[in-house]
Amino acid sequence: MSNGSNDVSGAISNLLDTVGKLGQQQIEILNNGIKTATQLIEPLGKTATDLVGNLLNTFNQVLQNISAAIAPKK
Repeated sequence: MSNGSNDVSGAISNLLDTVGKLGQQQIEILNNGIKTATQLIEPLGKTATDLVGNLLNTFNQVLQNISAAIAPKK
């Protein structure tokens, strides 16, 4: 009788181990997804910042040219 009880106990232990491993794998997948998203967003953020800076510099140059064209000549 005890042999059957050991089989059930072993099966339950194996089942709990498998459930634990599946949960751990899901957490690892989630962490890897977050890391990948961060790695993709980081260069996009830098590019967007550079683009805004370049646009502001261009706008500033246009305003300076307009001011120079309007300003009276000496």
